[in-house]
Amino acid sequence: MKKKGVGIGISFYGIGYGNGFPDVSKAVVRLLDGGKIGIYTGATEVGQGSKTVLSQIGAETLKIDSKDILFICEDTSLMPDSGTTAASRQTYNTGNAIKTACEKFREELLDAAQRELGLNSVSGLTMEKGEIYLNFFPHKRISFKELSKTYKDNPIEVEGIFTAQTVEMDSETGQGAPYWPYTFNACGVEVEVDTLTGKVEILKAVFAQDTGRAINPKLVEGQMDGGFAMALGYALFEDLEIDKGRIKNNKFSKYLIPTAMDMIDVKNIIIEDPENTAPYGAKGIGESVTIPITPAILNAIYDAVGVRITEIPVTPSRLLKVLADKA
Repeated sequence: MKKKGVGIGISFYGIGYGNGFPDVSKAVVRLLDGGKIGIYTGATEVGQGSKTVLSQIGAETLKIDSKDILFICEDTSLMPDSGTTAASRQTYNTGNAIKTACEKFREELLDAAQRELGLNSVSGLTMEKGEIYLNFFPHKRISFKELSKTYKDNPIEVEGIFTAQTVEMDSETGQGAPYWPYTFNACGVEVEVDTLTGKVEILKAVFAQDTGRAINPKLVEGQMDGGFAMALGYALFEDLEIDKGRIKNNKFSKYLIPTAMDMIDVKNIIIEDPENTAPYGAKGIGESVTIPITPAILNAIYDAVGVRITEIPVTPSRLLKVLADKA
């Protein structure tokens, strides 16, 4: 017999290391040959799209196209430390460091343009599309490419540093401000439970994620889809089955993970409520996207068959045992 149920899961998640731990990111911005802009930072790319998003933050600050940025994050001899790619912190932390560095770099470029153009001050100078010009006399202008030639032997370069603000919790009272900022989300699912076989099938899902501001909406949706798939495996498939310290399901023929055939088209909703301490309002969502999915699935199973599952994954054999115990 097949029964349907719906469930909701909600969560909030603190960004960064938290609890007063020093959370520092650094970035270096340099004018390169040909007028390209080099951004050097130890923000490791592990597939989450940080190179794209962080380049976009730099491009927005300097009013240039992302293709004019050379983003270096792999060579430790060239880049400063930006902390680990963990705790959903890179967009917020390193994004702030890059924005700070680019703002300082902008001032250095304006000063250089003033000198090369023989102007009295930087007042009225506008930076756009790789050029700096007087907004009331556009004929007076100089390009990044020209500046790179002039300063070839002493390239214009600045460093930006950002330290996240957190407070260590009081060990006696448990009070404090361990994280800032937080991100929020909610997920709703509809499931169908086969009480004869114990199989659980996801029929529909809607997922709303707070991003602060979505610098790259496609990447945000990709993270949301990936988080849903990982949590689906956590809820229904992936079982190490440890017996006396030994992993019994130690190969993919036994340790099951969701495939494309197990995923559904999730209705993703991006919620934008810009965070005023973040670069252009953007917050990280790397880990938070997995959190509400499994609770939503478990709640939907309860709604369908009236039993609370306290052990995951909800394999058919486990669900049938719980149903039998209830009966």
